[in-house]
Amino acid sequence: MRIGSRREDDFEINVISLIDVLLTLLMFFVLSTTFIEHSRLKVNLPKADAEAREGTDKALTLVVDRDGHYSVGSDEVLGEGIDPLKSTIERVAGPDRGRLVVIRADANTAHQNVVRAMDALGQLGFTHLSIATTPGDTAASR
Repeated sequence: MRIGSRREDDFEINVISLIDVLLTLLMFFVLSTTFIEHSRLKVNLPKADAEAREGTDKALTLVVDRDGHYSVGSDEVLGEGIDPLKSTIERVAGPDRGRLVVIRADANTAHQNVVRAMDALGQLGFTHLSIATTPGDTAASR
């Protein structure tokens, strides 16, 4: 019987320090990671006192009235929901997905109707979106 001496074939790996290092690395990567934006649309926020953006003459116009009816260009969307809206946008816009899309929504329309239009555009791959506003009185805002 050997007291106080260890056998040559007994060995021990201390994994506590390894776990500490792995947890520290995990925390570093979690805190330093840039999370992916869920929105595919780049939204140009409306400014009522700004000049009109150049290049809007080639833009695709999507109009939402106060009752939630849509029209794309000069074509009215027939039917309810997102599928008829998407098919009308595809038909009017053609293959050009880099084109600017201007949403002209009535001030009294439900927010859901505008979001539905933005969702349909995002699903079809449009990335340049502008929300039209009416110019405000700049003298009154000063």
